[in-house]
Amino acid sequence: MKILQPEGWGAPRGYSNGIEAEGRLVFVAGQIGWNPQTCAFETDDFVGQVGQALRNVRAVLAEAGAGPEHLTRMTWYVTDRAAYMADTRALGRVWRDTFGREYPAMTLVVVAGLLEERAKVEIEATAVVPRQV
Repeated sequence: MKILQPEGWGAPRGYSNGIEAEGRLVFVAGQIGWNPQTCAFETDDFVGQVGQALRNVRAVLAEAGAGPEHLTRMTWYVTDRAAYMADTRALGRVWRDTFGREYPAMTLVVVAGLLEERAKVEIEATAVVPRQV
């Protein structure tokens, strides 16, 4: 994979402006911050739900034989911009605990609500796993 950073652009923090990749595509459906075994929320805390949603994304990637290094794109849907902005350091720690220092191209969208009423975040992802030669 190659990170795309146009000349003269400021360095992004916590994401990449673009990724170039070739290989087997893995698409992860929107994951929310609930326990995937019980489909129940264990917290209403924003950062806690983000952590669980990211772990859920990582579990789906692992099922495809992919890991954080294969992430190319992510979209976050959040219901509360203020909650997102309130503790970006904690969000950064949760990210690094789950994905290390891999930063795909990302988009964050503030939405009025999600299908699951208690959900504060939904995260979808795309990964590209290099083909074995």
